[in-house]
Amino acid sequence: MEEPLLSWSSFVGVLLLLLAVLLLRRRRCSTRKQYNLPPGPRPWPVIGNLNLIGPLPHRSLHELSARYGPLMSLQLGSYPAVVGSSVAMARFFLKTHDVAFLDRPRLSTGRHIFYGCSDILWAPYGAYWRQARKLCQTELLSARQLRSTEHVRDEEVHAAVRGLCAVAASSAGGVVVLKDHLAMVSLGVISRVALGRKYVVEGGSSPVAPDEFRWMVDELFLVGGLIGIGDFIPWMEWMDLQGYVKRMKKLRKMLDQLLDHVVDEHGERRRREGEGFVPRDMVDLLLQLADDPSLEVPIERDGVKAFTLDLIAAGTDTSAVTVEWALSELLRKPEAIAKATEELDSVVGRDRFVTEQDIPRLPYLEAIVKETMRLHPAGPLLAPRLSREDTSVGGHYDIPAGTRVLVNVWAIGRDPAVWGDAAEEFRPERFVGSDVDVKGHDFELLPFGAGRRMCPGYALGLKMVQLTLANLLHAFAWRLPDGVVAEELSMEEKYGMSMPRMVPLEAVIEPRLPAHLYDDDGP
Repeated sequence: MEEPLLSWSSFVGVLLLLLAVLLLRRRRCSTRKQYNLPPGPRPWPVIGNLNLIGPLPHRSLHELSARYGPLMSLQLGSYPAVVGSSVAMARFFLKTHDVAFLDRPRLSTGRHIFYGCSDILWAPYGAYWRQARKLCQTELLSARQLRSTEHVRDEEVHAAVRGLCAVAASSAGGVVVLKDHLAMVSLGVISRVALGRKYVVEGGSSPVAPDEFRWMVDELFLVGGLIGIGDFIPWMEWMDLQGYVKRMKKLRKMLDQLLDHVVDEHGERRRREGEGFVPRDMVDLLLQLADDPSLEVPIERDGVKAFTLDLIAAGTDTSAVTVEWALSELLRKPEAIAKATEELDSVVGRDRFVTEQDIPRLPYLEAIVKETMRLHPAGPLLAPRLSREDTSVGGHYDIPAGTRVLVNVWAIGRDPAVWGDAAEEFRPERFVGSDVDVKGHDFELLPFGAGRRMCPGYALGLKMVQLTLANLLHAFAWRLPDGVVAEELSMEEKYGMSMPRMVPLEAVIEPRLPAHLYDDDGP
């Protein structure tokens, strides 16, 4: 007699296994039903709602929130997420319940580029991040440190103005393409402030050419903000279907060579000077802090390089992008340029460039910067947070632990409920006499975020934007090239870690101050 295909004991075992699976699934479903999630679109299998996110995620999420509300629930691949698109929701996540949302998801950008999330932006919540935040506030980016480098910012911006004047004089019709010039002035400042000297210059002992470094910065901000499938469907990451991980690893290798050179050079100077060593820049401070035996968590070499990369990234592209957007809006509104130059002439005069000391006396310029950051925040979506615990929103909706949290500051900056019917229009006057600021206290304007995870370098970034824009408006008369109509100037954007123009801005500039100021040996 043949043995049955399934013995009685095996049959019982299979039944028990099926019963266990059904009970487990039922328990999971029951657990899910305990949460009253915010409204949102129905997810697809595997991909969830990723199919609804277009090439400009902040716009896609804005359109979805118009349908589902200012607090919206999504399923992004394997991970639940919520999106806040109102002042009230920004305040809830970034202030009222800030402690519950201090963590970060471990995305591929942090893992592959920022040394395993050992920088301050991507570091998970814990002792290491708390220590890094404290060091930034008290040492690296303190008010004292910023005051000590004020002359560097003035010198680099004034040198860039002279350089732009020379470029305009040699170009057809005085037309300049601003993007690279703006990026290089920011890089000049951050190189001297953070690294002690200009590492990226033509010739000399520079370990990298300017064009190569410019590519690295552009690539960093592009791939750092792209939506990689592996970040949302982890079991597919090994396939790298979009090729993003490969690009990140290539970029990391190139950046690592530069950062190793920087750290080695600084370390050699420390050894050479011995006990008489005095820190001259932020890398010196980092290396000194890393040697402090009282640190709660040691800062390894990769941590020093990760912090340095944070400084380079935060100090280059974001400031340049904001200034380019400001000039784009102003070129479409000549009356605003006239008001700004009138204020500059009154406060600064026509016999010198603008210095950082002048900025507090330029309220209309400040209004221009705020209005630009409202309409064109460098980071339209704040870096994602991760819920550390179950949280209730006003007793109506639940946000389970492990949920990814996005705050759409681009949508908040264009909310008619906050800014009126002219929310889409560039009107600096709305900030003249206004107490609304960009320092994280006013949740209708959050270009640098708010709360404990707010960008620690916001003061440096704000100074760079204000000083650069003030000098460009003061030093030159601006207009669009012949044949370009203001109403037809493209204002398309592209998404990444920052939000630059799709097409770099071109403009005609003419010097408006005495000629000797533009000489290389000018004051």
